Amino acid sequence: MAPASAAAPALSGRAEATVLRILPPARPGRFRLRHHLVALSFVLGVALPAAISAWYLWTRAADQYASTVAFSVHQEQTESALSLLRGFASISGSGSADTDILYEYIFSQPLVAEIDTEVGLRALWSKAEGDPVFAFDPEGTIEDLVSYWEDMVTVYYNASTRLIEIRVLAFDAEDARRISTAVFARSNAMINRLNDIAAADMIRYTQEELAEAEAELRAARQAVTDFRNRHQLVDPAADLAAQSGILAGLQQELAAARVELDLLRDRGAKADPRIGPMEQRIQVIETRIAAERQKLGLGNDGEGEVMADVVAEYERLQVDRGFAETAYAAARAAHEAAQTEARRQSRYLAPHIAPTLAESARFPERGKIMAVVAVFLFMLWGIAVMLYYSLRDRR
Repeated sequence: MAPASAAAPALSGRAEATVLRILPPARPGRFRLRHHLVALSFVLGVALPAAISAWYLWTRAADQYASTVAFSVHQEQTESALSLLRGFASISGSGSADTDILYEYIFSQPLVAEIDTEVGLRALWSKAEGDPVFAFDPEGTIEDLVSYWEDMVTVYYNASTRLIEIRVLAFDAEDARRISTAVFARSNAMINRLNDIAAADMIRYTQEELAEAEAELRAARQAVTDFRNRHQLVDPAADLAAQSGILAGLQQELAAARVELDLLRDRGAKADPRIGPMEQRIQVIETRIAAERQKLGLGNDGEGEVMADVVAEYERLQVDRGFAETAYAAARAAHEAAQTEARRQSRYLAPHIAPTLAESARFPERGKIMAVVAVFLFMLWGIAVMLYYSLRDRR
């Protein structure tokens, strides 16, 4: 019985060791100073600025009217006479480079300055006296005006179709249409300047080619003239044909004289008085044939000038002159085509939407601006609160 009584205290000790300690219940949460500061920061950093922005947008911001104009750059290309003579057609341009240039020109300082001089941008965009946020300061510099231009003028450019749409905002519907009309007129003038520059370059290039071809033609004709004066020949080919005819006639006459001489000798009359003159005649004909053959370059020992070489030189000069005449005709046709092309407008703006006149003010887009302001303020406030608690937890 002693062992059982000894084990009892051990078991009771184990049971006491396994008893869990129950903590008292948590106290209910309550607002502390930091919570009040966070709520106050939300009111001061989000709610109050948003309310001020809404008040300004719906009570002080002036109405803005939009005017839209849309157009595309057309470029016509025709095949010139020079390309037809050379046997290939010219490749027509797509006008993409002109469209890109025009897109950059719309936001350039020279365009803004020209339109300001024409319609008075400073006066038109400073009409909203009670709206210092959206109105332009008339005392601003040209750089300020260009920056404000980028806010009031929006260009939608479709790179695939090469269409340009321009939206202009102003505090009066008629002012917006005046500005959009001026933008279209200046853009059209820019395209005309590009057209004039291209035409001037084309005329200058073809004129240089024409002058070069004319100089080559004159040189080729002068070479033929010098050749004729040097050899005292008008047409060496005709002279060669005449010399060949004379040589053929002499050879026929020589053959006939030899046949007649052989007949006289076959008759056996050695003392025939006609044999001597016939032999002398044959000798004269042979001498003449040798002289004519020497003129033609047949049997020449290299002394003197061969007629065949003279004819070959003349034919080379004729080929050079013919090529120069063809080149001159092509250059002349190209120059005349360039002048014709310059007299017409190959580049022009084709408007598919004329400058519009708004009937109601759709800008500023108060709802969108208010939503952006509220989201931006809330994001800033949330980031600031998270930074505060992050630094607090690290202590």
